[in-house]
Amino acid sequence: MADKIYASPEAALDGLLFDGMTIMSGGFGLTGNPETLIPAIKASGVRDLTVISNNCGADGYGLWTLLANGQIKKMVSSYIGENKLFEQLYLEGKLELELVPQGTLAERIRAGGAGIPAFYTPTGVGTVVAEGKPVEEFDGRRYVRERWLRADLSIIKAWKADSEGNLVFRKTSRNFNPVMATAGKVTVVEVEEIVPDGALDADHIHTPGIFVDRIVKGEGYARLIEKRTTRPRPVETV
Repeated sequence: MADKIYASPEAALDGLLFDGMTIMSGGFGLTGNPETLIPAIKASGVRDLTVISNNCGADGYGLWTLLANGQIKKMVSSYIGENKLFEQLYLEGKLELELVPQGTLAERIRAGGAGIPAFYTPTGVGTVVAEGKPVEEFDGRRYVRERWLRADLSIIKAWKADSEGNLVFRKTSRNFNPVMATAGKVTVVEVEEIVPDGALDADHIHTPGIFVDRIVKGEGYARLIEKRTTRPRPVETV
């Protein structure tokens, strides 16, 4: 439906944000981040957020901006690296953190979208990850029970969408974005291109439009890389 398409990130988020809410944010490192929706959330001033994301951006970029602005109360994440502020706030007791193994994080989100309230995994058994959680034995191996993850809002980034909200992700941007699209009460998507209905091959659609509530076309994507390591080109010898 054409009314899924909004003119700006601010319009796409209108009426959805409130203090204390839980937001899922797609991306891995700085790849596939909803780069235009995050600044709109910052500008709204909403606070005490619980944010579910693989990481919290990198110094100066992505979710880091919400962290630096004091808007995030708790992170549910797998990775703290490349973000000195994240580390500092956690060690100072100013940020709550639920550290989740990456595969478990992905499966908890998938379970939330699939309506599966809990599942068992061997990952984390015997470590702090399992503290306070039921552990059971199946076929001679111990498994920890993990709960699903769901959110009030999922913000994700895709490559292409049609007016129905059918999505195609580009290469590694297809990370946490597809599963997060299914696990939010409302899913808002920013895309690089909105194509005519029927232009997307049905076999190539990664996320069906039934999971998408609002769409906005983003602009000016920078293709950022957290850290680039180079080495001198070897000198050829004859």
